Amino acid sequence: KKENINYGAMSIEDSYQDKKWFPYNKGGEYRKWYGNDATVIDWKNDGEDIIRNSQITGHHYQQYAEELKFKPLVTWSRISTGAPAFRIKKYGYLSDMAGFSMFSSTIDLKLIVAFCNSVVAKKFLEFLAPTLNYMIGPVTSMPIKSFDKNKEGILNEVNSAIKISKEDWDSFETSWDFKRHPLISVISQNRTLFDDITDVDLAECYTCWENECNERFNQLKANEEELNRIFIDIYGLQYELTSEVEDKDVTVRKADLQRDIKSLISYAVGCMFGRYSLNKEGLAYAGGEWDESIYSTIAPDRDNIIPICDEEYFSDDIVSRFCEWVKVVYGEKSLETNLDFIAKALGNKGNTSREVIRNYFLNYFFKDHCNTYSVTGSGKRPIYWLFDSGKQNGFKALIYMHRYDADTVGRVRTDYLHKAQKYVETAMQSSQYTIDNATSASEKSKATKAVARYTKQLAEMKIYDEAIAHVANQRIEIDLDDGVKVNYAKFQGVEVAQEGKKALKVDLLANI
Repeated sequence: KKENINYGAMSIEDSYQDKKWFPYNKGGEYRKWYGNDATVIDWKNDGEDIIRNSQITGHHYQQYAEELKFKPLVTWSRISTGAPAFRIKKYGYLSDMAGFSMFSSTIDLKLIVAFCNSVVAKKFLEFLAPTLNYMIGPVTSMPIKSFDKNKEGILNEVNSAIKISKEDWDSFETSWDFKRHPLISVISQNRTLFDDITDVDLAECYTCWENECNERFNQLKANEEELNRIFIDIYGLQYELTSEVEDKDVTVRKADLQRDIKSLISYAVGCMFGRYSLNKEGLAYAGGEWDESIYSTIAPDRDNIIPICDEEYFSDDIVSRFCEWVKVVYGEKSLETNLDFIAKALGNKGNTSREVIRNYFLNYFFKDHCNTYSVTGSGKRPIYWLFDSGKQNGFKALIYMHRYDADTVGRVRTDYLHKAQKYVETAMQSSQYTIDNATSASEKSKATKAVARYTKQLAEMKIYDEAIAHVANQRIEIDLDDGVKVNYAKFQGVEVAQEGKKALKVDLLANI
């Protein structure tokens, strides 16, 4: 639960308050200046539980002086395939062995991070740390000259670099400070409601976002090149080094049409479940008390279950909900144009934009979601769970784990799986009628293939129903503090008896 996380602890004493979780450095991807914040650690009572159970949990936190815990720091990933990337963090963090930390009581940390991200530091580390491991010894062995003469110029550039990198990091929903998707923000910089939006072209929103990304990228590159120039001059290395920065080494993201449309879809799904609200910036709900009043523009799904079918069996399935969301956000007049733009960006199979979008939800959304919510070294941690009957796409439905309750599985079974079975049975009967009364060979062939598909789906759903019935009757509870991995496993490997055969193990949720 978000309210159990202390993002701003300043001392060990803060760990003895009512919060349980604290930000945790675990290295992460190649990224300079700011970011890679994705992990928390149970450090209540100065890590009482995790220290006691360290052999079981496998957590190996950095051992450092008590007075340095939660203090501002410069961090970097211990292992890198190229040059190291240094980031600055304010109060509140602890560090893993994969994400080392430096502290200073005499030199401004912004000066340190500026130097460490320069070509001068990179040159020093080429011989101090010639392997892929950037340990504390080599990093802290770099010679530091006085930066006093150039302090103001350095701070101007580094402040800009940190600001730009934070803006970029916060544009994506995995950031703790994420406010609203950028393809919405460009049309609602100062809005909290969308009632006055009548007709907005999503392609134009994307162009605005693309320009914004390019400006950030170019400015950060300019900041880094100026810092390189300053440090090259301080160390007298004008004949050995150049201040130029290659595009590949600038660690803010340029716009990417497919990625950004997929992330817009992810944000829309968050609105459908109540994780986000068009009436509120940031997280609207991630556990705790539910506040219905903050969802006046689009109401979240009532029962926390959204079906995904290969045909439109339910009037409120995920494609219908998504189309409604697009209409509310960007306007009814531009709906079809915007759906076409989305479908083209996705690039999936389908004869219409809705078919393309349905194909994406059916086959790719959950995979993308798992990749988005993955933690380096810890694996995939989806917050939207996919009930999935199997390869035949007989039945799929999403739920939001933060809204799960003991009756959720039972509702999935009785209100959705059983109805889906009836819809498929009806569709199969219709196809069978077409076979019996077909006036052309092609019509008969198409209906025959449909019957074969429906037959496989019904067989798949029958086994799935037996497995889900077993779990529904148990009314399983979950504890959000146990995390995704522990809770997810409660719904996997359900045994279904088979006459004369070994019991079949069925996973209720899609594998991660």
